[in-house]
Amino acid sequence: MSRRENTSLFHRGGPGLGLAALVLVAAAATPRAQAKTFLGGTPQSVSQTVQDAAQQQAAADYAQKVQDLINKTEASYHAGVDDYNANKLDAARMDFDSAVDGMLSSGMDLKNDPQLADEFDQLLSRINSLELVALKQGNGFSPKVEEAPVDAANDVTFAPDAALVSRVTAELKTTTSDLPLVNNEYVSGWIDAFANKPTLHAHLVHSLERAGKYKAMIQKILADNGVPQDLIYQAITESGFQPQVLNRRSGAGGMWQFMPFGNYGLARNGYFDERFDPVKSTIAYAKYMKYLYSQFGDWYLAMAAYDWGPGRVQHVVARTGYADYWELYRRADLPAETKAYIPSVIAAVIMAHNPQQYGLTDVTPDPAVTFDTVTTDYAIDLRLVADLTGSTVADIVALNPALLRLSTPNDIPYDLHIPSGTLQEYKDRLQNIPEEHRASWRFHVVKAGETLDQIADTMHSHASEIAEFNELKPAQPIEEGDELVVPVAASPTFRGSQRYTLRRNDTLVTVADRFGVTVEQLREWNHLKSSRVAPGHSLYVSEPIRLAPTSRAARGRHSRRSSHTSVHSGSSKDHTSAKRSGAAKRSSGKKRAR
Repeated sequence: MSRRENTSLFHRGGPGLGLAALVLVAAAATPRAQAKTFLGGTPQSVSQTVQDAAQQQAAADYAQKVQDLINKTEASYHAGVDDYNANKLDAARMDFDSAVDGMLSSGMDLKNDPQLADEFDQLLSRINSLELVALKQGNGFSPKVEEAPVDAANDVTFAPDAALVSRVTAELKTTTSDLPLVNNEYVSGWIDAFANKPTLHAHLVHSLERAGKYKAMIQKILADNGVPQDLIYQAITESGFQPQVLNRRSGAGGMWQFMPFGNYGLARNGYFDERFDPVKSTIAYAKYMKYLYSQFGDWYLAMAAYDWGPGRVQHVVARTGYADYWELYRRADLPAETKAYIPSVIAAVIMAHNPQQYGLTDVTPDPAVTFDTVTTDYAIDLRLVADLTGSTVADIVALNPALLRLSTPNDIPYDLHIPSGTLQEYKDRLQNIPEEHRASWRFHVVKAGETLDQIADTMHSHASEIAEFNELKPAQPIEEGDELVVPVAASPTFRGSQRYTLRRNDTLVTVADRFGVTVEQLREWNHLKSSRVAPGHSLYVSEPIRLAPTSRAARGRHSRRSSHTSVHSGSSKDHTSAKRSGAAKRSSGKKRAR
């Protein structure tokens, strides 16, 4: 179907047909031999006809009501997106709340009506994606991203240029590709745009530079899955090889722009979103493209289905009888974005294979991203990871674009990427830090001229606690190269149940991040059915103590280990206890590097 929802005869463009009109329509469709019986038959037959017509009218009225609610919801959501893009976050939140409230208060069955259930689930997923990315970008370390060309497709217009079409067609004769490249006025138009429109040319150049980071990895995954190598250039149109791109209107995210809903084998929670993981999302992309090709038998239709959705492409192919992308393009059966999508990918492939003809010889690909991997099942702050590996927080964030916070999740296995060559050093240094303190404590290599007080001030610790934990003696001053574990007080947590009263601008995501729990835990502990929370509402932010729990509830709570029951007050007593427990056993009081 088209992007606009297809509507039936009875609710297209306004109110449905009246009951009498339905009867007449039914009569007109009845064979002449039955017309007399239909209009002048027995009371029973007339009654049945009227009843059938009434049911049709009721179904049409309900369908119109559903569509009106969806239209109203989408209007509120898109108004929120506009405010979000304009950095009017309070206004955006009000619009998003209005969209959710409108559906919840509609009185309609959101659970059992497939169309409404799908709309509601997608609405929550899209809003949640925006909140998570806003949270991630709010950490100050995530890079800014540039708009992908298809997002600006409506601004690109092409004047027919027969000479350009002829030249590009000639170039294709010497261009080798494992994609079936063609040229026409649409592809040539995109080549001209990439070459001569400053914004699009800059996007192409930057994309080809960034491609160096991931090219070897992507090509191996494409080869492993038996799909064309030149599909790598689809990422230019999708994201420009930017793993943290989010389409704020649709909620699609990552290098391959997966939607926040759908079964692509990519995990999403309050701590990480694998759509932003370059490796895992590329594997999902390759598998999905292979599946789409098996459905359509044509790479152009497969790409169109990737952009627009396979169901929509199958529908338009069945309706028109044309299983040919270019015929569907010429017949105006495709939306503007999908019409721009395939020609822009083909144009990028042609230009990448012919850099001299298009002024791309000066493009220098970025070095390939390399890293060591350590699997964590404990929470560790990325600042501590940077300390342990001798790198910066920005370096660690860049290696882990799927992380939504400056911490790994607790009790959930996560493949943490650290700079190449630092794995053993990371493990050696980490063993001196108790697991329960890795989300707050720091590590420091003493620089020339530093004092213990200076280190304590910089890392928000206390000199006495650093000295005690590292077994430093007054007569033994620190020296350049000494490696110190730096105890830092964590955000306060409390034994037993803890509640928090929501304030203006709070969301489940921000509350979960504040208290070091997951959104799923907040929903479970507070029996929440949606992500909507209102100011003034009190939430459990640690696992509540419940009397006489049901066996089901008990099983649910005991299935995961709570990480929020211990108290860390920042006192030296706690540090001494941890040290004596053997959790942070060291070979010596301090390690000197010479």
